[in-house]
Amino acid sequence: MAFISSILYNIPVLRNYFFNEEKNQLCASSEEDKECIAPLFQTVEETSQPISTSITGTVPEWITGSLFRNGPGRFEFGNDNFNHWFDGMALMHKFTIENGNVTYMSRFLRSDSYKANESENRIVVSEFGTVAMPDPCKSMFQRFVSMFEMPKPTDNGNVNFVKYKKDYYVSTETNIICKVDPATLETAEKVDWSKYIAVNGATAHPHYDPDGTVYNMGNSYGKQGTFYNIIKVPAQESEDEASLHGAEVICSIPASDKRNPSYYHSFGMTENYVVFIEQPIKLNVLKILTSNITGSPISSCFSWDARCDTIFHVANKHTGELHSVTFHTQAVAMFHQINAYEDEDCIVLDLCCQDDGGVLQLFHLQNLRKSGKALDEMYRSVAKSFPRRFVFPLTINSETPHGVNINPLSYTAATVEKRADGKLWCTPENLYDHTIENIGGLDFPAINYSQYNTRKYRYFYGCGFQHLVGSCLVKVDVVTKQYMVWQEDGFYPSEPVFVPGPHSCEEDDGVLLSAVVSPRQGAATFLLILDAKNFKEIGRAEVPVQMPYGFHGIFVPQNG
Repeated sequence: MAFISSILYNIPVLRNYFFNEEKNQLCASSEEDKECIAPLFQTVEETSQPISTSITGTVPEWITGSLFRNGPGRFEFGNDNFNHWFDGMALMHKFTIENGNVTYMSRFLRSDSYKANESENRIVVSEFGTVAMPDPCKSMFQRFVSMFEMPKPTDNGNVNFVKYKKDYYVSTETNIICKVDPATLETAEKVDWSKYIAVNGATAHPHYDPDGTVYNMGNSYGKQGTFYNIIKVPAQESEDEASLHGAEVICSIPASDKRNPSYYHSFGMTENYVVFIEQPIKLNVLKILTSNITGSPISSCFSWDARCDTIFHVANKHTGELHSVTFHTQAVAMFHQINAYEDEDCIVLDLCCQDDGGVLQLFHLQNLRKSGKALDEMYRSVAKSFPRRFVFPLTINSETPHGVNINPLSYTAATVEKRADGKLWCTPENLYDHTIENIGGLDFPAINYSQYNTRKYRYFYGCGFQHLVGSCLVKVDVVTKQYMVWQEDGFYPSEPVFVPGPHSCEEDDGVLLSAVVSPRQGAATFLLILDAKNFKEIGRAEVPVQMPYGFHGIFVPQNG
């Protein structure tokens, strides 16, 4: 895991007041306070047929394909309201770019959760931060019995678009992924991971090898304990085989604490290895199993334990063999990895890290819809995420000296030291100049994935967080630590997606695509096209409908 509909209006003489038409409330702030962003988390209508956009600047004609994005788009049914940003019903977006023009469409995912809620006109399926109320039509005995049922995983895939073999899916972090027609955004069948392999869910951030092989991570729980499983889905061999055909668990990593395993949102991958980060964001398994009895949402089963190390597990992704040692660092939280590669018998892993993992509890909608000083306090309470580099030497043995830095890579200040107790302790290098702190945190990282994933690289892109959502776009040079910023007052860009230029020879030869939204009435929502090299705007395609702030997406070239 992250995340805007412009239904507030901004009258110049009242520029510090924003009116929420849906809730019929005023959202006031002073000039020194954070801008009210409540409209970014309000229900919008879907746009089921492609509509034209208004182009400012130019759309390079070599860009041919579609940007797919995903995120919450409906936050209530009848009189019932969701409590957490992550609970909103999945709204899929599609920007189609062709011949210098852009069209836009969106559809709600017709998941079982969505259809059940709509049919009853109330929330009947529990989500991450919302517990569904018992069916009033059930007898008291039926409601009592239902308290002892296992909580059912949602199929509300509102986090990302992913590809397995030839098919596209939307996913969250449960065992259900939903197949989507990329041409129409219509919902097709849903697929249950557990029907193929023994896992309870998978991340929404798989990694891809150039040949189409896909890797992911999924938990499993049983009598033998709790495990983090590395999943491999082989490349497609025939046109008619199922998307998850041939999926297998290639390595099972036992949890350090089987009753309180770690939460994870992504993982690292190099050419030959998978790196799993076991972090101190903990899941209370017993609390999850009894959540129906206690009436607790799943979000309450997460906790941050700063006493724990963050542990890095390394496994060979070809053989499934787990490396004989683990690497440790202080308690840090991470949601998104930037890139990873191998160099001189080392793994270099770059992550967006923060020093506190309690951020998930801050994204309740009541917090995101605060204003003025209350919103300022919320922002200040959030641990900021910044890019850091870790190095893991793989040639560790009994002869490895203690108490000295054993990192052989001269171009990074990251250190690794074998302590007296045998623990390999890692101190990361900050991949940024301290002045970048002026733009807040930095997350939602992206690279030139098709050409530089698992390879030594120089540039990454992301969102700067001067607010609780992305407030600017940033390009970082990991060699010089210099950075560039695109920012426009009152606008909030989404995760950037890199599209390489035709016949590109340089790493940053291409464009960035980002959906940009605003809470201000009359301010247009638009698809931004940035030159990835100089970070100058090339063009924008304004969309005449409202869009909420979302999470992740992918660019699919035409015939891709």
